[in-house]
Amino acid sequence: MGQRVLVAVIGVPVLVYVVLWAPMVVMAAALCILAGVGAWELQQCVGGGNRHGWESLGVLFSVWAVWVFYKRPEHIAAFFVTAGILICACAIWEGGKMKFQQLSALLFGSIFLSYSFSSFLRLDALGLHRAYLLLPFILSFACDTFAYFTGLTLGKHKLAPKVSPKKTVEGSIGGLVGNVLCGLLFAWVMDRWFGGSIGCGHMALVALICGVVAQIGDLSFSLIKREFGIKDYGHLFLAHGGVLDRFDSVLFVAPVLEVYFKLVSAFPNMITQNHP
Repeated sequence: MGQRVLVAVIGVPVLVYVVLWAPMVVMAAALCILAGVGAWELQQCVGGGNRHGWESLGVLFSVWAVWVFYKRPEHIAAFFVTAGILICACAIWEGGKMKFQQLSALLFGSIFLSYSFSSFLRLDALGLHRAYLLLPFILSFACDTFAYFTGLTLGKHKLAPKVSPKKTVEGSIGGLVGNVLCGLLFAWVMDRWFGGSIGCGHMALVALICGVVAQIGDLSFSLIKREFGIKDYGHLFLAHGGVLDRFDSVLFVAPVLEVYFKLVSAFPNMITQNHP
């Protein structure tokens, strides 16, 4: 718990600064780093290793993809097609040395991780107030935190014992309730001080959906860890684990919120524009 508090004390102010006030190039660079580290952790998990350079290839493509989203988003489809072909060509060149799980991890890291992390860049491109870029973190970390403490105090019934034995149904419900409460608080703050106009009913529904998605993301990455017999993907965030341990839910929630804001972007009163 001490390590968790330490990471929160240091990490939360850094996160808030990068999201709210740092130049977008700084956020893009941070997302590149997270995508690269996540790709490296995934290769370590499935046994890619450094022996054949596959790990470096996954990191390179993941970082590059996020940067393409930032600098030349119109070229991203061509990049993904090219990266996929090159990765498959490398697998063929290795003549069976690259296992299917390693090939899948390369593609997953190069496409899914980079796409999910770059959701923040696309959210910003919609013209949203930058405070909205905090929402994927709020609706992920809130669910995780409320689920943890609810499960710790009230948990009795296992949620997915073959995937994550410690998670409980009670914890899951607590996470959903906590997400809705934090979402409503966020909407109230935005409405009161930043000119937002997200209705309470709208925000409650979005927070509930994101709570479900956040738990699916958490359990999905837990499923991978359990298959390969590891406890954490890394130790970058001490007791919180690595990038994929800490941002597993965010990787699912961010694209969902991107889709949501794109759907409502035709209604100006639903979102608030960037302030100068």
